[in-house]
Amino acid sequence: MIVHTPVIVLKSFSYGDTSLIARCFSRDYGKINLIVKGARSKRSPKSAQFQPLSYVDVIYRNKPNRELQVLSKVNFRESWPRILQDLRSVTLSMAILEMTEKTLSEEDPHPGLFNTLADVLRAFNEKKADPNILFWFYECALLTHLGFRPNLDQRELPGIVLPDPNSGPNSGIILAGLLAENIHDLPAELVTPEDRQIISNYLWILMRYHFDGLAKIRSMAVVRQILADS
Repeated sequence: MIVHTPVIVLKSFSYGDTSLIARCFSRDYGKINLIVKGARSKRSPKSAQFQPLSYVDVIYRNKPNRELQVLSKVNFRESWPRILQDLRSVTLSMAILEMTEKTLSEEDPHPGLFNTLADVLRAFNEKKADPNILFWFYECALLTHLGFRPNLDQRELPGIVLPDPNSGPNSGIILAGLLAENIHDLPAELVTPEDRQIISNYLWILMRYHFDGLAKIRSMAVVRQILADS
């Protein structure tokens, strides 16, 4: 079957002498692995097209029960160059990609989450929202779309006592706004240092509780420092 779908590249790495393997989040088929033949040859533009944060349209022949699919064609769909010009934005954006890669199952479509990821990265690029808010917005969306929507009134989960997300001056209001899933109407309340600490800690505890392996993401120590200090 010939597949034509937009994808966001989560990570890529060398394969053989001239090729790449790109792990991508596709809108229609979930997480997929593509072999990009010849991408690392000098005359090929495909290496640039399959860097993390790339948003491209791909065509490939899907072979069921095959772990790697062979790319046929690719075209840029949209680019977000300004993310790479800001250390805070690129750090948070790359952590979002890594969280997505670690939490999604292979070929398990989540088109709503895909659209949210594109919206969040676009907002990072346009610099029209607080990067902290965008990062928390995506954490809330990831939890929600994968079946673990936070309940701000719930104090316990099996085996764990949750911190009170409403204990900051505005933390509860901000989290409720983020859970509304409207990126065009993000919370406008003042985020105090206490709010930052509470929101960041609350969402990260939920992420680690529901998804195995997230604690091993090395970049999260830096990300949590950014979220607490910004």
